[in-house]
Amino acid sequence: MRNHPPADYDAYAGDLFGEIALADRLPAAVDRPLARFVPGVVVCVIAAAAAAWFSDHYGPPVILTGLLIGLALNFVAGDPRTHEGLDAISRHGLRAGIVLLGLQVTLAQVAAMGALPFAGLVLVMGGAVLAALAAARATGQSSSVGLLAGGSTAICGASAALALYGVIGRERVDQAQFTLTLVVLAAASAIALATYPVLTAMLGFSEAQAGFLVGASIHDVAQAIGAGYAISDPAGAQATVVKLTRVALLAPLVALAALGIARLHPVAGTGRAARMPLVPGFILAFLSLVLFNSLIPVPVSVTEAGLVASKGLLLLAVTATAIRTRTDLLLRLGWRAVVPVLAATLASLVIALAFAGWAL
Repeated sequence: MRNHPPADYDAYAGDLFGEIALADRLPAAVDRPLARFVPGVVVCVIAAAAAAWFSDHYGPPVILTGLLIGLALNFVAGDPRTHEGLDAISRHGLRAGIVLLGLQVTLAQVAAMGALPFAGLVLVMGGAVLAALAAARATGQSSSVGLLAGGSTAICGASAALALYGVIGRERVDQAQFTLTLVVLAAASAIALATYPVLTAMLGFSEAQAGFLVGASIHDVAQAIGAGYAISDPAGAQATVVKLTRVALLAPLVALAALGIARLHPVAGTGRAARMPLVPGFILAFLSLVLFNSLIPVPVSVTEAGLVASKGLLLLAVTATAIRTRTDLLLRLGWRAVVPVLAATLASLVIALAFAGWAL
């Protein structure tokens, strides 16, 4: 990171949010060619392509595969020449990928869900957040860790985690905890994909009940929809509506997190009032794209291309984040660090099961 005092960079080294903040303070790089991004970008693209190939041929979730391959390539980040490319992908890939998710949701889809299923979905999401907050408190962790785990579980897994981390900040949740949260989210979603359809059959759920259950309780968008269609086409259609409604609620959740995080977990020792993060611009762009998609018919080919681009950009962002993570810090976290995500996942399943069995 030329043109910056070493101490300034060291304060943020290996930290996604810190790198975003530092990048915002960079002067115009008129004397620094675009070639400075090439080493990091090339490494990340190769790792993400390997993850996509492995997932396509052998079946594991692509986000989980990208995380694991990125962590295995952690040593690459020891070369300073990779830093700027990895940082740029982490920052801009994340934002663009989340914005493009807006092409997958319309307000009409949310309205078509109906009042009763929507109320049940709100209960599931609220229960996930409260369970994660309670688990974080019980294991001696901060409320920010609980909010990250609960909010990510409640909405859409890795993409929600990336969005929430932008407003929670590195001063509240460190990079190692954030990466571990991504790993556990991806693993839990993969397990749910394999087991929840079997569970609905064992319980004798109708197609509407089964679609609600998997749509309301599985984190990852593709896996929630895939689990629905593994049951039946009507269950898949119901799961799609429920899951996309959760995605549409990403913007309100991040806005609430931005408003409440300073009160939940003020930053100590700053000598000033706790920073209240603003709602990120990319979340407002996501919401704007949802509104645009609701008001103006978008061709199916465009929405399909947007979904492919969104998944690709989020895979790149997650892979870059994993490469920049110090694995020794992950090992130090211990079992308590995974409890909030597990608590939120279990709460989502239990509440969704109860609501589907009782009200639908």
